[in-house]
Amino acid sequence: MKRLQVPFPPFLRTRGSRDGAAPGMRFFTRARFLRATVVLAAVLFSLEALPAWAAALPDLPIPALNLAVGAADGPQDVVLTLQIVALITVLSMAPAILLMVTSFTRILVVMGFVRSAMGLQQSPPNQVISSLALFLTIFTMTPVWTDIYENALAPYAREELPAQEAFTRAVAPIRGFMLAQTREKELSLMVRLSGDPQPNNQDDVRTMVLIPAYVLSELKTAFQMGVVIYIPFIVIDMIVACILMSMGMMMLPPSMISLPFKILLFVMADGWSLVIASLVTSFNM
Repeated sequence: MKRLQVPFPPFLRTRGSRDGAAPGMRFFTRARFLRATVVLAAVLFSLEALPAWAAALPDLPIPALNLAVGAADGPQDVVLTLQIVALITVLSMAPAILLMVTSFTRILVVMGFVRSAMGLQQSPPNQVISSLALFLTIFTMTPVWTDIYENALAPYAREELPAQEAFTRAVAPIRGFMLAQTREKELSLMVRLSGDPQPNNQDDVRTMVLIPAYVLSELKTAFQMGVVIYIPFIVIDMIVACILMSMGMMMLPPSMISLPFKILLFVMADGWSLVIASLVTSFNM
């Protein structure tokens, strides 16, 4: 095929090449040159036809958001602004508050004890443990969510209840769950620290006093379960350490040798099933 010689600009010329052309870039075939011309013509045509295509498109409704800051006209504007700020603050803290009043704390702490007892640092990863704790929380709290939906949210959506009554009915199942899991010692401590009078029944306990008492009880229960989980793994560490000392291998870390045995014991005993079953049944459902 006859070749069409195309001169190269100076910035593509290299030393030692014929006519200053770069090696491998000296000549274009006529077919390549024609294809490049066709592509360039198609691009130019598309650019010319772009305004016509844009004009032919239907008008899409694009939402607009207007934010303005100005002086308040009266006390009502200030009160409304403070209410909006308080609502945004509560919404930003809602996930943490929701997790604190559920079974998430106990499950997550026990899962961390399991990983530490086996001597594993990053396995399972934190994302896996948190996700498992979250789904177990949803599983254990399903009766509470069902009660809230049937007695509070659904009637409120049907406009059968006012907002205040719906909120009271929604809080009642959560309070019942926390009261069932809260120890009397922690509850008495928080009542004494709050300065409230001695409650005569469960309804007299304020929710702001019940929540920290419930969290303290959950931490205590989780640590007790963690100690029970640690015992068999500590026994394995002591046996391996004694064997290494008797063999004179004091420079060898016992944790390196005991780790496979601890994992093997956990797998053979179906440890995950035992831990999950103990966690789920530990809540009075």
